[in-house]
Amino acid sequence: MQISRKHTHIFWALLVLSACSFSALAQPGPALPATYGMSNQKAGSVLFYSIYTSNIIWPQQENTRINITNTHTTQMAYLHLFFVDSVTCQSADSFVCLTANQTFTFVTSDYDPGITGYLLAVAVHKDTGLPIQFNYLIGDYYLKLMSGHNANLGAEAFAALKDNPTTINADGSTVDVKFDDVNYNAAPRMLALNSLPSRLDGNDTLLILTSMWGNLAGGESGSIGGLLGLTYDDAEKGYSFTMAGGKCQFRSSITDGSPRMVPRFSSIVKAGHVGWMKLWPTANIPIVGVMINLNQSANTSVTSFSGGHNLHALSTTTTGVFTIPIFIPSC
Repeated sequence: MQISRKHTHIFWALLVLSACSFSALAQPGPALPATYGMSNQKAGSVLFYSIYTSNIIWPQQENTRINITNTHTTQMAYLHLFFVDSVTCQSADSFVCLTANQTFTFVTSDYDPGITGYLLAVAVHKDTGLPIQFNYLIGDYYLKLMSGHNANLGAEAFAALKDNPTTINADGSTVDVKFDDVNYNAAPRMLALNSLPSRLDGNDTLLILTSMWGNLAGGESGSIGGLLGLTYDDAEKGYSFTMAGGKCQFRSSITDGSPRMVPRFSSIVKAGHVGWMKLWPTANIPIVGVMINLNQSANTSVTSFSGGHNLHALSTTTTGVFTIPIFIPSC
């Protein structure tokens, strides 16, 4: 059957209309509202990477690949980055500028070699360096450790709730980034570690907690302090514990001695079983967390797995604040 020239023109017209309709629906549905709480599944004006690390001698075995993406279709993003050392809890800062739709990727062995800590990225104005509302940033990071632990994790995104979410402090050179549900989304206080496997099945679960407050303008990131928690077996029974969270970042495998529980962890989460844990600071301060599990039999056993995820936020606090210096972006 032959198609007439008239029908051919109609066909191409319909094809063009379909393409235009698809372009109009490139972002179906309304964007997530800024008031949608902190999440690694949304875009924000602040990105928080709970941990990064690298090894100077063997960066191929211990390193972190950081990704930052500007999802805005027309505007550039200007980011003030703060790399915080978990030993001294002091920061070093730099800038990165992203064109519309651009992803920036780097490994921390090139930027901050030999340091373990966390990364804070804040969207700022290109001419003033002041934080702004630019809820178009997403990020993730791939972490691998000498111990064999590795995971691909999402950066926690915090939306700015105002056009100008900060005001200049009395010193004229700093601002306070407040996670108070007024200026930015609130930060977590109580966290949950879901799917906590038994050590008796060959699992080594690394727990990482990071505080979200402090002075990054010549001071220190705030400490975590003491922690309270409960570990639950799969029969819904909870066992309480306390432990010292220490300075701005806590890192430890969950063992029969850490955190100390009665009975011991291996007696609570027995072989072949899975439990869960919730924990929170004794002081009213915000924390975020990550768990990374390593099982050497993951490639040979049907029931053994390695990997990690961000801890779930069960409650929030409005006390989180970072004081940061003001500099005009250098890129």
